[in-house]
Amino acid sequence: MTDDPSRDTVSAVLDHAAASYSDAEALVDGEVRLTYRELRTAVLTAARSLSGMGVRPGDRVALCAPNSAHWVVAALGAVCAGAALVPVNTRFTAGEALDVLRRSAARALVVEGEFLGRDRLAELRALTPDLPPVLVRSPVEWAGADVELPVLSADQLCDVMYTSGTTGRSKGAMSAHRQSLGVARAWASCAGLTPADRYLVVNPFFHTFGYKAGILACLLSGATIVPQPVFDAAGTMRLVERERITVLPGPPTIYQALLEHPGRGASDLSSLRLAVTGAAVVPVALVERMRSELGFSAVLTAYGLTEAVVATMCRPSDSPETVAHTCGAPTAGFELRLGDEDEVLLRGPNVMLGYLDDPEATAAAVDDEGWLHTGDVGRIDERGYLSITDRLKDMYICGGFNVYPAEVEQALARLPGVAESAVVGRPDARLGEVGVAHVVTSDGAGLTEAAVIGFCRERLANYKVPRAVEFHPALPRNAMGKVLKHLLRKENA
Repeated sequence: MTDDPSRDTVSAVLDHAAASYSDAEALVDGEVRLTYRELRTAVLTAARSLSGMGVRPGDRVALCAPNSAHWVVAALGAVCAGAALVPVNTRFTAGEALDVLRRSAARALVVEGEFLGRDRLAELRALTPDLPPVLVRSPVEWAGADVELPVLSADQLCDVMYTSGTTGRSKGAMSAHRQSLGVARAWASCAGLTPADRYLVVNPFFHTFGYKAGILACLLSGATIVPQPVFDAAGTMRLVERERITVLPGPPTIYQALLEHPGRGASDLSSLRLAVTGAAVVPVALVERMRSELGFSAVLTAYGLTEAVVATMCRPSDSPETVAHTCGAPTAGFELRLGDEDEVLLRGPNVMLGYLDDPEATAAAVDDEGWLHTGDVGRIDERGYLSITDRLKDMYICGGFNVYPAEVEQALARLPGVAESAVVGRPDARLGEVGVAHVVTSDGAGLTEAAVIGFCRERLANYKVPRAVEFHPALPRNAMGKVLKHLLRKENA
């Protein structure tokens, strides 16, 4: 696929993939196995079906469903109909989902039947009868209407991706076709995706990573999309073995689960070649185990956010030390620099167009010179490689010294028996704030609070050492694996 801007639309990329990869498998989901030619036919049928429902160019189509072949066809169908795709987080409550539907002014809603024990359509209808036209995607089949589909432009709105809303009201980040494809193309290039790759997409499709670095990256490279609706270590290993998966990106927690699963030794994971991770602190020890025990020949780290998708990324040729300690160099045309308090700032052609109908939030996020203020704290080495040290909002001040929890969490990852940890600040009358380590232990580990604190004292300056330790069976996380630290702070308030 060339970088010709006139071809920078999803419909053009789909046409190119169908012509170039034709009979190669594009999408595998259980019994559903579609070639690239068949995928294009299914997508155009869906697009005509939506057009027949009254969806017009510039409208928005909301999609609430788990990772599946249905999601891929519906999403691409909406975009090829000229609409902007609005993925809805399947973890949202009915109230949160309804808020997104109303604020996005969705012209149509495509929704799965029951998923994870919930009937989302019934929940929405219980709140209000005022819903957009609804197409329940399963088991109803698309019925293509005899309509002509619009010609798309590279600058046309492609999607509105709502932020997770974990610390406030979610915001809809807008991207044009050229932007969504630009970051997907850069990711596919850095990862070295080829038509020989089979890509298990565990990251939710409603998130930018699953959709753009997943579906769109595969369309651009000819790789096979293999969706998994919910991560399950045993199920993932079965899929890897049966489908000979080569690419398995995800948050650090999924690799930890695979490493700790008792059935790993009996599974054939030899096809795996590439892991790309991020979304949380990536302990050096985990990277080492992914290489030596899971057999990945390449483990890369990357950095991105809804407003920019993938901004930096390691390359397969980078040394293990670089991968372990950085999240790579800028990609997808991004410029990178540090602002006040070492905040990471990004600028480039793929920074979002803005937040939908929210000029104040847009102005707060993107300054007059076009720099996106990420809220992340980082450092940049002499090669231009970025390391994220923490979130500005996660930093706390103990006795006048800044403490970045990520540094403490890296130390705790080296303590035998610690499966994962999250450190937050707690108000303290004498020091202002002190650290509290929230720890999940490995099975059979007999760790105590004194042992954890003693381990930290040997490796960290005194002001960085947690003053308390709380043990949990699991840490609260969002769908992308990010620890919900605001919930832990509430516990310690």
